[in-house]
Amino acid sequence: MGSNPWEAEDSKDTDSANASADQVKPQEHKTKEWRLIERTMMGLQKEQRSARRWGIFFKLLTFSYLFVILGIYLFADSFSPNLDEGGEHTAVVQVKGVIADGEDASADHIIYSLRKAFDDDNAKAVILRINSPGGSPVQSGYVYDEVKRLRALHPEKKVYAVILDIGASGAYYIAAAADEIYADKASLVGSIGVVSSGFGFVDLMEKVGVERRNLIAGENKTFLDPFSPLEDKDRAFWQTVLNTTHAQFIDQVRKGRGDRLKENDQLFSGLVWTGEQALELGLIDGLGSSSSVARDLVGADKLVDYSPKGTPLEQLIDRLGVSFGKTIATQLGLNNSVQLR
Repeated sequence: MGSNPWEAEDSKDTDSANASADQVKPQEHKTKEWRLIERTMMGLQKEQRSARRWGIFFKLLTFSYLFVILGIYLFADSFSPNLDEGGEHTAVVQVKGVIADGEDASADHIIYSLRKAFDDDNAKAVILRINSPGGSPVQSGYVYDEVKRLRALHPEKKVYAVILDIGASGAYYIAAAADEIYADKASLVGSIGVVSSGFGFVDLMEKVGVERRNLIAGENKTFLDPFSPLEDKDRAFWQTVLNTTHAQFIDQVRKGRGDRLKENDQLFSGLVWTGEQALELGLIDGLGSSSSVARDLVGADKLVDYSPKGTPLEQLIDRLGVSFGKTIATQLGLNNSVQLR
């Protein structure tokens, strides 16, 4: 049979068209896959941008909250209704916390505030607002002497000590320099004594096998060393130091209080009394607060605090209690220093 050339040509065209169709289908399929991937990636990017925006928003919200809290901490005292400035008023000087060098109740801080208060002609009188368990006898003595000196320079300006929760030991030492002392009926007052405390680790070192190597020049250089035994002669000598400091404390209290003190065998034993008991013993002159003293005795019920505030950072650190550990160490006697208690 003869072949038809036209049929052959049509067959070739059909095969070519089918081949072209077969090539187009995979390309279209690949294009759809890439479009799907592209949509997926774009969706992920949108979600990431949205999450990033929300993250930034919540971070800003957190920082705003922290700044508000910081402002409350730093400027809460600015909104105190009791402390207005200007005009005739009663000056307030805070004696708050442990009395020691470098603390809020250091002699430097208290004396600085006292001098400012005495120099201000608008201040009719000065209130020592005391809330302290005591501390360094040296720092307390500095303040006592300065109060007496300023009173001699400004005889028209009286000094009142007002005890809040506690005015003991070195804090009472300072209060004794005032013209009059007032407290709440439940305040803790007194503790006229001296203490020096520490720890000994001699037996512990022997148990763990630690050898003490301490070379000295001067036979008493290891005096009160916690890693060496406390000898009788050292104990006796240190007791004379405590007794001398105690006698100085008693002498200053007697000078400050005079005939108002009621003789009692326990008065200078280191005991502490309530305000009500202290009134009977002559340790204080009456029951009252800073406001009542300013209103009823001074005649100027407006109170102005002359105590240094410190930098904002110092105020924040203090409010957050960073000095808590140092206070506990002092109260436990870990620094082995002499304190009035």
